[in-house]
Amino acid sequence: MQEFGLKPNQNGLEKAGISRAKEVHWNLTPAELVEEALSNKEGVLTDTGALMCDTGEFTGRSPKDRFIVKDSKTADTVWWGDINIPFSEENFDFLHKKMTDFLADKKLYVRDAYAGALAEHRLDLRVINTQAWQNLFCHNMFLRPEREALENFNPTFTIICAPEFKADPAVDGTRQENFAILNLSKKIILIGGTAYAGEMKKGIFSVLNYLLPQDKGILSMHCSANIGAEGDTAVFFGLSGTGKTTLSADPDRELIGDDEHGWTDKAVFNFEGGCYAKTIDITRENEPQIWDAIKWGAIVENTRFFPGTRTVDYTNTSVTQNTRTAYPIYHIDNAVEPSVGGVPKNIFFLTCDAYGVLPPISKLSKGQAMYHFISGYTAKVAGTEAGVTEPQTAFSACFGAPFLPLHPTQYAEMLGKKMDENKVNVWLVNTGWSGGAYGDGSRIKLKFTRAMITAALKGQLEGADFEKHPVFGVAMPTSCPGVPSEILNPRNTWKDKEAYDAKAAKLAQSFNKNFEKFSDYANEEIMAGAPKAASVGV
Repeated sequence: MQEFGLKPNQNGLEKAGISRAKEVHWNLTPAELVEEALSNKEGVLTDTGALMCDTGEFTGRSPKDRFIVKDSKTADTVWWGDINIPFSEENFDFLHKKMTDFLADKKLYVRDAYAGALAEHRLDLRVINTQAWQNLFCHNMFLRPEREALENFNPTFTIICAPEFKADPAVDGTRQENFAILNLSKKIILIGGTAYAGEMKKGIFSVLNYLLPQDKGILSMHCSANIGAEGDTAVFFGLSGTGKTTLSADPDRELIGDDEHGWTDKAVFNFEGGCYAKTIDITRENEPQIWDAIKWGAIVENTRFFPGTRTVDYTNTSVTQNTRTAYPIYHIDNAVEPSVGGVPKNIFFLTCDAYGVLPPISKLSKGQAMYHFISGYTAKVAGTEAGVTEPQTAFSACFGAPFLPLHPTQYAEMLGKKMDENKVNVWLVNTGWSGGAYGDGSRIKLKFTRAMITAALKGQLEGADFEKHPVFGVAMPTSCPGVPSEILNPRNTWKDKEAYDAKAAKLAQSFNKNFEKFSDYANEEIMAGAPKAASVGV
């Protein structure tokens, strides 16, 4: 076995069950990984210096092929069901052995990294890849130890990712050839049959969502976060495509992170060391910070060039609508270092309402905040998951159900406790449609959404007049700086008011139907936050 790069003095790959490999490249620099990726024909350079790569058959996560090993540790703690699908210990061990045998004659890229910007709460990771560009992805997305820390690095969790390795469902217990399997007892994640790099990132997020709430009383959150000039922290919850990355990348505020955070008694801290942003239709005018971050060292996934150039055409969706860029957080000029902020003063629930019913911004009571947090309503944006080609209405508990190993009420109860302990404003922000449903109305302009969030952060809505939404009961401001008043009440944007009422009632019924599975765990205050479909005569 030939080994290159900075290998820890006392640790090899035996802990991951790997005793043989053709070559092992340890902790290569971004420059070395780019050279390797180009030499391996894994990608090409764009005119900004970013590395363009394709993820193959899978251009998004495959939730039905993500499993958790069910054993004595997880049997009574994991929220089993359609999201957390059990996998047997025997099948895991068998598949693990098959994967390590497969890797025996392969070139491997190994990276040691952290997850968690607070040292006392971080996870020490080792990622083992068969593709150099995926190892660069991990360099960008996870936190990067100092060189001296690598010399005696001892990982507590390991990812083995081999896109070329395909499972045999009839033998291995998987649903199909691709898989992502978390073993929370052996502290190993196996990923095979898919080159979608987001599976690695979200695998570790799921691990933290299991460990931190139980072991340390830390609320793990699928959110972005930033800090204002006066030290005020804002948190943005939302699923992919609702604007977490875009809205947190505010040139007037310092970025903590764009996707995954923990909330302790005293701080909000980033789990990651980079950003993974959607690039469909991106322009420098609309998203200057993300645009400028796509430079040497960054990765763009599943994009295409303008013919005859090396310039990326971000309107090109010939591969997928889920085109992405992965870049280290230091590519954002105003990223805070370390990626830590204080207790939040404002929380935003971002939703992409495909029905055009919800207000573009509204203030929530505590009960409403808990209700909407547990509901996690949005639309699955086209391309975010395999098989999704246009927006689909969805409820995702805590705005991140696919990554929650514990029951959603455990996270919701922690949020409610923190809301009691801190004076926090909670806002529901619709980044979706206005003036009609998807296909009839139009997407709310980004500049209006930014203006509403800015007004909330600056306290400019504190003295505003509010009116109550007749169905959802949320408080809608009647005016907001920089925003046309007529769009603040969504009913006013519809030509056919009766059609709006019917659509609002239908959406309310969907909320109530979805919440039935949580109602046994919800107190009266939470249930009082539910919409009232009967108020429009339904």
